[in-house]
Amino acid sequence: MLPPLSLYIHFPWCVQKCPYCDFNSHAIKAGMPELAYVDAVLADLDADIGRFAIDRPVESIFIGGGTPSLMSPDALARLLAGVSRRLRLRDDCEITLEANPATVEAAKFKAFRQLGVNRLSMGVQSFNARHLHALGRIHSSDEAIAAVAMARESGFDNINLDLMFGLPGQRIDDALADVETALSLSPGHVSFYQLTLEPNTWFYRFPPKLPTDDTIFATQKACQQRWAAAGFQQYEVSAYARSGLRCRHNLNYWQFGDYLGIGAGAHGKITLSLPAGIVRTAKARHPEAYLRGESVAKYDAIDVAQLPLEFVMNHLRLREGFAVGAFERLTGLDANHLQPALADCLSQGLLLMDDGVVRCSERGWDFLDAILEKFVP
Repeated sequence: MLPPLSLYIHFPWCVQKCPYCDFNSHAIKAGMPELAYVDAVLADLDADIGRFAIDRPVESIFIGGGTPSLMSPDALARLLAGVSRRLRLRDDCEITLEANPATVEAAKFKAFRQLGVNRLSMGVQSFNARHLHALGRIHSSDEAIAAVAMARESGFDNINLDLMFGLPGQRIDDALADVETALSLSPGHVSFYQLTLEPNTWFYRFPPKLPTDDTIFATQKACQQRWAAAGFQQYEVSAYARSGLRCRHNLNYWQFGDYLGIGAGAHGKITLSLPAGIVRTAKARHPEAYLRGESVAKYDAIDVAQLPLEFVMNHLRLREGFAVGAFERLTGLDANHLQPALADCLSQGLLLMDDGVVRCSERGWDFLDAILEKFVP
């Protein structure tokens, strides 16, 4: 039995490249050929459907970037209509679109909702003017608050807010103030993650002064407690949700599901056979190359020896962990392939196992990288 299937669509343009961003995003310089890009994306989808003989229903769609909210309603209509002609979407398909608070207005939100987008992910990052400036964000706190209000008035009741901590000059009280402002907006989901200095970013080349590791750890713990007190369950390393509002698309990633990745720089994972036929794809990163039809940059089967690491690297991000039976079903390998790393982690109290379900202990949750190192073949 094949795993669930999702669809990721990448939109590569943004108004301005943020200094911390390592995603495949390109500042608009001389116009944005959005309709030509939509046509290239649909041609890319046609190729993947044929290449992988896709006939499974799609559980979720995530349109990320870049800044997909820069798209016109006409371009989004063309994109979603093209997708629905090519793939079977479940009646309850979750369709998420990422939005920058500075690139939307009420009419656009209403159009997006009418076109079938039923979940918005807002890239807020902070409500503090000083921190927004340090991060190179183009919106203000007031614009972020207004954007959430506009989204609600446009019919969106499933909204995620992206927030960051460990920012240059950020104190624990600053981060908690961001949490309080976010809570006042009543989101259903929050992605709360630490700023990291990634290669090929401006911050990596010219590192800002960040809080100490002790301050970052204390900030994370204090904010986790506040999210929990407000009724948010931390179900993944950086994901917090109210009941019934976990992100189904990202859950499919973490549960080792399949996903088509289309668009410039998009990544995908498709199961053709087990264990040697799990394929990862990567598309050409630069929009100009992609528009020329140079879509496939990489098409590789995952080495069977890497499968245990690939599986646990995703599943152990989840509080619920994984069932050993799911490992066998989704990789085609027997449970012995988790040894000796699993036994080692259990003996050290980093992992817990109950009725065939493996999950991180509270201590293991803080040392996830050390756990994963044990599964490296």
